[in-house]
Parts: sequence; structure tokens; C-alpha cells
Amino acid sequence: MNLQLVRRQLGLLLLVLSALILLIAAFSALDYRFDHLREGAACRALLVAGLIGSLIGVLCWRLGAKDRRELGRREAMLLVAGSWFLGAAVAAAPYRLWASFAVATVGDGPHEFCSYINCYFEALSGLTTTGATTLTQIDTVPRSLLLWRALTHWLGGLGIVVLFVAVLPMLGVGGRRLFRVESPGPTPEGVRPRIQDAARVLWLIYSGLTIAEVIALRLCGMAWFDSVCHTFATLATGGFSTHDSSIAAYASSWIHCVIIAFMVLAGVNFGLYHQITQGKWRSAWRDAELCVYLGLMLIAAIVICASCLINRPAPMQGQSAGLVIRDAVFQTVSIQTTTGFCTADFDTWSFVAKAALITLMFVGGSAGSTGGGIKVIRIMIAVKVMAAELEHVFRPKVVRAVKIGGATVEPELKLATLVYILGIFACFAVGACGLMILESGKDIDITTAATASIATLNNIGPGLARVGTTQNYAWFGGASKLLMCVLMAVGRLELFTIAVLFSPRFWRST
Repeated sequence: MNLQLVRRQLGLLLLVLSALILLIAAFSALDYRFDHLREGAACRALLVAGLIGSLIGVLCWRLGAKDRRELGRREAMLLVAGSWFLGAAVAAAPYRLWASFAVATVGDGPHEFCSYINCYFEALSGLTTTGATTLTQIDTVPRSLLLWRALTHWLGGLGIVVLFVAVLPMLGVGGRRLFRVESPGPTPEGVRPRIQDAARVLWLIYSGLTIAEVIALRLCGMAWFDSVCHTFATLATGGFSTHDSSIAAYASSWIHCVIIAFMVLAGVNFGLYHQITQGKWRSAWRDAELCVYLGLMLIAAIVICASCLINRPAPMQGQSAGLVIRDAVFQTVSIQTTTGFCTADFDTWSFVAKAALITLMFVGGSAGSTGGGIKVIRIMIAVKVMAAELEHVFRPKVVRAVKIGGATVEPELKLATLVYILGIFACFAVGACGLMILESGKDIDITTAATASIATLNNIGPGLARVGTTQNYAWFGGASKLLMCVLMAVGRLELFTIAVLFSPRFWRST
């Protein structure tokens, strides 16, 4: 294990994050006129955090600067996992420092960010694009910290490490390994042979969609600041909002429709956008996973709309059918893409609607998208394997290949897919049981524990009951929050990248 090389690359990560924190500090200085006391404390917090992060980054980089060896597979996996956990520690620093400075200068009461565990939870939730929050009064947080909070989403969307590959060609062949470990889903499709070029193309596409949504939201009447923050959260399928009531704070149906459209786009395999840029429109549109992704979303939306119209929950009483359908479609798309934005309290919906949403929580978006969950392609492979095994029961002599979109699924991929799905359900069960045990003194119910486990593991954010759309995660104890942090990392980096760190053989020199 070449720990020196890993340390060097982690140092570069800290330098990039610290530079961005300092950039937000500059925004805070310009925004000082809106709130002298809060923005003053926020500016100092961002400045100090950026300088400390830069110092640690330079130190880590210099300690490994003489090591020029290639980045191996194990080093790549350790670097990816370390990037998220260490990156969250740096990203949490502005929150904690602001809480200290604000209490000292403004005289505010205890804030959620007075606890570093809460800050770390918020930062990792941002980087993993989970969107679970410990904040109870988001509107009181300085705009600069809300912008940093949203930016952590945007960075985590396609991955900080993929950004490294895009801007640091010296990684060479190791960059390919890093990209493959970081890319969500079984395989990153539609990329160029040179991995640096592929990463740059994906980030250009990502940036282009970001600019398009910011402009679209502004044209619909949303303020520039809110447009930027909500765009960062939408394209990353994160869900952090600048308001306690999330997207429900905006009455404009145009705003809701724009966000729905971009959530759908964010849940699509970004490799298909790369194909489109090369003029391969037809092959991209005929992609098997894309068809299932859109079809599943359509079916779920119809079921949930029908359920909300037939058995209207109390908050929807008196609303027009159009508004009910709008909110039902919005929540369907938000949950399947694992964005987590809310326009309605779906905890009050019927059993059928909630069951459909929980199912979508496990499915998630497409492979190669910014969405979380098991991924549509894995569900497709699992269903095909089950169908083949069912046929084998009554036709044992027939050997039928499992195909997805005309391509044969290799036995290794079939096994890996089934093991992954089993592992996710095992993590869900362990997470739910762990929360029940850790929070037993707070009379936690099984619905809360189970959906909190699902929501963090699959990077969704809101769940049901005490972690529903009108609730938050502030009331959990420190140990429970750390457990959910692990679940968030497992969901974002995918199970095996985290699981291998607990294997003694992984750490051996050969």
C-alpha cells in the first residue's frame, strides 16, 4: 500500500476545497451589506477554515511530493474513500467556526452547528448529495454558508475525485483507476479512451446543465442566489434548499416544472449526454436503461397521482386536481432521482403512495448519473437473472444468456450485481437496527429508524415519521449521526469501496 502517494493526492484535495472555501469567503465579504453581524462572522469563519485547510493540504502534499509511483487499484479505492471522509472534515469547518464566532459576537442561543458532529453530518450529507440536514431554521444561516452548503452538493455530484482526474493529468493510468472507482454504477459508459478527456467532457456537460438551470429558474422568477443554490442541489440530486419548506416556499408552478425537468436529466446516465454531443442521438435515446428509468418513473407517477386524487390527504384537501398532480409528480421524480426536494408532506399520503415512494428510494437513478440508490441497471440485471432462473426450473436443459440492450451480461457482473443488492439490503437492516438500539431512550419507532436508514444509505434525505419532510435529523444522538454518516458514504461511494477498507488483506503490502 503506497500511503505516501495517497497522502499527496489527499493534500491536493484539501487545497482544492480550501481554495473554494476562500472563494466563498470573498462572496461573503461582498455580501456583508445584507447582514453585517452574521456575514461578518461567516466571512471570518470561511477565511480561517480556508487557511487552515490550505496549510494542512500543503503539508500533506509536501510529505508525499517525492513519490512518483503510479496510483494502483488499492490506492485509488483508499483515496476515493479518504477524499469523502477527509473532505467532509474540511467542509464542516466553516459551519463550526461560524457557530463559535456568531455566538460570541451576536449573542445567539445554542445553534445546531455548535456541535462538530452536526457540522460533519451536514458536510458529508452535502458531499454525498444526501440532503439530510440537522438545521431547524435554515433561513437564519448566512447566505455565504448556504452557498457553501449548496456548493458541496455540486462538487459531490459527479465527484470531487473525477474533478481531480479532469484537472490533474499527472495521475496517468492511475487516473483511469480513480475514475472507475468513483463513477457511480456498474460501469461508466460512453467515455473516451483517454480518461482525462472523458472527465473533462462530463464536467463540461455538468457545467452546461448548471448554467441552463440557473437561467431557467431566474426567468421563472426565482432570485439569482436561490437559483444558483437550488441548481447546485438539483443537478447533484442533493436536495439542500435555502428555505425550511424547501421548494414548497415557491408557489410558481413554472419553478416546480423546471426543477422536475432538471431532476429527470440529472438522473440520466451522463455518458448518454456524451453520446449526444458526438451526434449519436438515436443510440442514446434507445438506451435500455434510459427507457426503463423513464418508464418506471411514469408508472410510479400515475400510481401516486391516482392515489392522491382518490384518497386526498388532509394537506391536499381543497387543492385543485392540477396542484395535486403537480405535487405528486414532483415528489415521484424527487424521490426516484434521490434529490429529496419537497413540495408536499408525503408522510400524510396513503399507504399505496408511501409504499411506491419507498420502492423508488431503493431503485434510484441510472448508472453514471448523480443519483443514488441501487441504480436502474442493477434492478434490470437482477430481474433478468431471476427470470432466467425461473425458466431454468421447468426447462433445465435450456441455457439462455442474460442480455441488456442487446449486450450479454457476463457471469461475473451478474454475481456482483446480486451480491451488491444483497449487501445494500443488509446495510439497510443493520442501519435500522443500529438506530433502534442507539435511540432506544428516545422512543424511536420502526418507521423512523427504517426510513432514516433508507434515506441516508440511498442518499435521499427525507424519510417518514420523525425524519419526514417537515422534520430533520437534529434530534438524533451523536453516535446515530456517525452511523448515518457511514451509511451515506456507503451509498455514495457504493458498498464495495467502503467494505474493502475493513479487510486486513487490503492493507497488506503485497
